[in-house]
Amino acid sequence: MGEVINLPHNSVMGSEFIIPEQRNWTAYDLFLERKSQLSGMYGFAPEWKPEFLFPFQSQLVDWALRKGRAAIFADCGLGKTPMQLVWAENVHRHTNKPVLIMTPLAVGAQTVREGAKFDIEVHRSATGFVHKGINIVNYERLHYYKPDDFAGAVCDESSNLKSFDGARRLEITEFMKKMKYRLLCTATAAPNDYIELGTSSEALGELGHTDMLTRYFKNDQNTIKPMVYQNKGNNFAQLDERAKWRFKGHAEVPFWRWVCSWARACRRPSDLGFDDDGFVLPELIERDHLVTAETLAPGMLFPLPAVGLTEQREERRRTIEERCEKIGELVHDTKRPALVWCHLNVEGDRLADLIPDAKQVSGDDSDEAKEEKFLAFTSGELRVLVTKPKIGAWGLNFQHCNHVTFFPSHSFEQYYQGVRRCWRFGQKNPVKVDIVTTEGEQSVLENLQRKAKAADKMFSALVEQMHAAISVERTSTFTVRQENPSWL
Repeated sequence: MGEVINLPHNSVMGSEFIIPEQRNWTAYDLFLERKSQLSGMYGFAPEWKPEFLFPFQSQLVDWALRKGRAAIFADCGLGKTPMQLVWAENVHRHTNKPVLIMTPLAVGAQTVREGAKFDIEVHRSATGFVHKGINIVNYERLHYYKPDDFAGAVCDESSNLKSFDGARRLEITEFMKKMKYRLLCTATAAPNDYIELGTSSEALGELGHTDMLTRYFKNDQNTIKPMVYQNKGNNFAQLDERAKWRFKGHAEVPFWRWVCSWARACRRPSDLGFDDDGFVLPELIERDHLVTAETLAPGMLFPLPAVGLTEQREERRRTIEERCEKIGELVHDTKRPALVWCHLNVEGDRLADLIPDAKQVSGDDSDEAKEEKFLAFTSGELRVLVTKPKIGAWGLNFQHCNHVTFFPSHSFEQYYQGVRRCWRFGQKNPVKVDIVTTEGEQSVLENLQRKAKAADKMFSALVEQMHAAISVERTSTFTVRQENPSWL
């Protein structure tokens, strides 16, 4: 049993707030609780719950629709595409207005195919024409559309928000700013840095990135210095994050509780209390290959680890031939598909020449050409796909392939997403990942491994706190209404 306080409608907690019976609440307690900025529910009950969703997927969609503005941080292969399609279809049916899904390049075509598989019609337009129902657009073409034409928007692979420059991130956030219904979907909400969650919060209309930092974190310099980006004559301010941010002494639990008020996270169905049957990953085999550079750095008698980004870039360019030849040896089996990741144009060109039956998806390709090659690889017509993580590491499904090669970089998210194109639920075979590096780039590999541990720790904390947050949601019945004090 509990009591209910009628709070002002502009309150962050909503129009009603239930007081747990086990605690004697004072007016000041209520004031602090309201200031905690835990959002209310702004959505509606689902109007359509299809049978093709797994129980845990159905629960996530149900919560996201009732929430209205929400984030689903579900690991690769857990079905974010059908979940966001069902969410979008419900918003369309509820409002009778179009809904827009924003995706990375080449993911749009895959989403259309997924929609057809589930009898959900999805429309694509390169010119900004708005169809009735669900529309889909690449982030790069968002400027063709007007937010007033849509009842809601889905940000697919929303982790891209933090990697965009200030102008692009502002464009997406501003586009969604006044929409009543918003959904963010990604497997890597903040790969290894808690403060990256602020971009998701801001896009959903929760705390802004800067407000989040000042409330829950502090930096060593105890300052907040804005950086300014230029875009077509306009200035966009963004926080300077070069300082080391850390939790305030009292803020870690309140921070995770706040995140869980607008997000749900899971790496497997059991994180939400469901059975993992059908969602067990096969073995992941990671192998490191150290190749010897034939040409040493100027002035060096033997190989030494590169120090700093400048030396690391020089090392990478000086060892292109050796590293690419090693990849060629590793994927020589002409019967096995392979996904080969690179970072430099010259690496991609050389790998495409060395590997039989390989084609490269490069930045010079048109959008249509990229989609055609991705589809050819997915269908098995193309044996080896060579591309960069920033082009194809997000959202695509390559479960038919169980061999991945990688040159290490400082971006854990690129590595994680690149591997998870193949190592995802639905993969039937063990996945082998060959990481090729030189002695000079050993520090890069070590940094990548450090970030992997940090990412696992962060996601574990998010899931753990999510359980705690869900368990204290105020859903108890009540019999007594209490007037809100006038001074509140």
